[in-house]
Amino acid sequence: MKNKLLFLVLSISASGVFASPQPLQLDLEHISVSGLSSGGYMANQFHIAHSDWVNKIGIIAGGPYFCAQGSIKTALEHCVNKMVNPIELDSLNKQATNYASEKKIAPLSELKNSKVWLFHGQQDNKVMPAVSQALYQQYVEWVGKDHVAYVSDIAASHLFPTLDYGGDCQESVSPYIGNCQYDAAGAMLGFLFNELAPRVSQPQGKVIELDQQKLGGQTADTLADKGYAYIPQTCASGATCSLHISFHGCNQNAQSIQQQYVEHSGLNNWADSNHMVVLYPQTKNSTFLPLNPQGCWDWWGYADENYATQDGKQIQAVRQLANALQHYSFQ
Repeated sequence: MKNKLLFLVLSISASGVFASPQPLQLDLEHISVSGLSSGGYMANQFHIAHSDWVNKIGIIAGGPYFCAQGSIKTALEHCVNKMVNPIELDSLNKQATNYASEKKIAPLSELKNSKVWLFHGQQDNKVMPAVSQALYQQYVEWVGKDHVAYVSDIAASHLFPTLDYGGDCQESVSPYIGNCQYDAAGAMLGFLFNELAPRVSQPQGKVIELDQQKLGGQTADTLADKGYAYIPQTCASGATCSLHISFHGCNQNAQSIQQQYVEHSGLNNWADSNHMVVLYPQTKNSTFLPLNPQGCWDWWGYADENYATQDGKQIQAVRQLANALQHYSFQ
């Protein structure tokens, strides 16, 4: 009965439909995730929380797991553009071990099955190189050096680098997508997946809207009303497809830049030719408690104290959105 109701909700609340009447055929045994900046931190938290489910991850301009330690003060003093004291990875790793022993995150041994792609632009002055380097060191310890790629030789600012869309690659300004003549989406997916068909120059699929409040319930109270997903034509026509979740950065949600991140990161170009659905969950800006004026993902605890674990509201909401997609009906 629950699945039938979910199927009905998705059919009613999503738009951008195809002619095909069948639901999506998603392979959800394992999924991949990625993110930029606060979205990178969120992708990392989602991965660590569910490493028995998420086995591929790409992060642009992010830092180590639990870097903020539940404090915005710590976040600003250690995890972005300054470092009052060096990041103590041993302490952060110990917290992850404690969470795993309490079954709040997946066993850390599951991380050995993951592949990790990391990026830090040479001109990025919003996240220090040492912060991304700490993330790299943490993943090497958990995943193994052979399964981690770290790209740090591209002259990019704090943004999502693309082949040919966006502003000046060396200026971190809205929409935080840079015309860098570098396909970060392709470099990331190429490392994470063994074989990929070439990207298409113009995606032919559809962006659909998802009612995050209905699908996420109370756990979605810090998310926007609408989220988005990109559906290639092959997936809409019944092909079995994989799922990739992409987390936008601060000031990069639809409330701030409309659908530029959803449509122009380059992910959809690769999704189209590789039977991949891309979920783009969305935060909302808030000038009231919980305070989040820039629409960041919660990587310091503004939503709840369990933000970095399976019990975190945003992690729960996004997982529910991902699982709900397999019931999406095309009318």
